[in-house]
Amino acid sequence: MNKELIQQLGDELYEALTSARAIAPLTERYGDLAIVDAYAIQQRMVERRLAARGERIIGKKIGVTSKAVMDMLKVDQPDFGLLTSGMLAQDGGAIAAAQLIAPKAEGEIAFVLKQDLRGPGVTVADVLRATEFVMPCFEIVDSRIRDWKIRIEDTVADNASSGVFVLGDRAISPRDIDLALVGMTLQKNGEIIATGAGAAALGHPANAVAWLANTLGQFDVGLRAGEVILSGSLAAMVSVKAGDSLSMTLGGIGSAGVRFV
Repeated sequence: MNKELIQQLGDELYEALTSARAIAPLTERYGDLAIVDAYAIQQRMVERRLAARGERIIGKKIGVTSKAVMDMLKVDQPDFGLLTSGMLAQDGGAIAAAQLIAPKAEGEIAFVLKQDLRGPGVTVADVLRATEFVMPCFEIVDSRIRDWKIRIEDTVADNASSGVFVLGDRAISPRDIDLALVGMTLQKNGEIIATGAGAAALGHPANAVAWLANTLGQFDVGLRAGEVILSGSLAAMVSVKAGDSLSMTLGGIGSAGVRFV
């Protein structure tokens, strides 16, 4: 795919973000769209956002970490996107549903790094040593692709369907708890609608972070101290709309909450 078309599609996705209006799947229009091109489109979309809004990159997110989603998208590995300062919402605060298109909530474990991580060869032990603390996290994913009719190339180009994220009320050392066994309970409007465990993210959330470090290492890019890394959903996505209130608890870690107006 040539540079001009990559820029055009990145611009189209950015305009979809700013207008909160979905576009047709890229893979329907460009059947030969490759993953490498999709990441280039993602980069253009994020560059437009940073330039227009004065935001900065504060971390990264890992998506497609569950077998169910991999099967749906017919892939055998996760993907990643970039987190900007404008995506971070306050714990217990309100998110304007109108700024999103088709939001869905995911409960996750967020890692905050105290040391750089650069692949190849990063292990789970390396991730745990490099992590300052973990926190409960809501990721509110959103798709600029109409009706979530996505293939892996669509979601990659769309910055891994990033929307908004919320960090919870506590921060603990990952060395004080077995993250694979952490249980999650997610409530919507006071009713439990999803449960999960840390093992849902590639068997262990730190596996997901190691995958990201090793994948980026192929391009001489690392994870940086101070960055927030979202390690992937621990249960199925939950659709949300204006008027909904969500809360989630991670056993031994803490809780997070958000409402939509």
